[in-house]
Amino acid sequence: MTIKSILAPVLAGLGSLLWSATAFAAEEYISGTGPLNIFDGAAMMAMPLWVKIWLAFLMLTFLTGLVFFVWRRPIARWAAGGFILSLATGHAVFGALGLPMLSGAISIMHVVCWTPALVLLLIKRPFLDRQEGTAYRLWSAVMTGVILFSFVFDIPDGLAYIRHFSS
Repeated sequence: MTIKSILAPVLAGLGSLLWSATAFAAEEYISGTGPLNIFDGAAMMAMPLWVKIWLAFLMLTFLTGLVFFVWRRPIARWAAGGFILSLATGHAVFGALGLPMLSGAISIMHVVCWTPALVLLLIKRPFLDRQEGTAYRLWSAVMTGVILFSFVFDIPDGLAYIRHFSS
């Protein structure tokens, strides 16, 4: 698999999104957690309790890496950087593309920004390295699981968003 074979469909998809974004600019979206809903305070309050607990656990896992491991562990830097990047740039990126910042867009930001850390976690597998400290091994295992579990929801939601704006 070459870089060209990976980038071609990604660039084609982005081009399609840009081309069709203006057609959907006038659409109105409601608050909610579906891929084509606005994720706002009302949507957050309406989420099931287990999802709120999951989001708190996810944030705690990312923040643990940021506080305890980012200074000496490159993988923790990738995880923290991806987390911060996904939070800080989503509105700007989708706004620049002329696309609404819906839940599906948030999912896309997660997949794009968190994938480098996941790839490193899966390739290097620090959670299996006995030379690493126990706390870092535990965090890296939990971090891997958190990202993988999140992607179970983020990938389908991101694809629904892309399908909607590219059709």
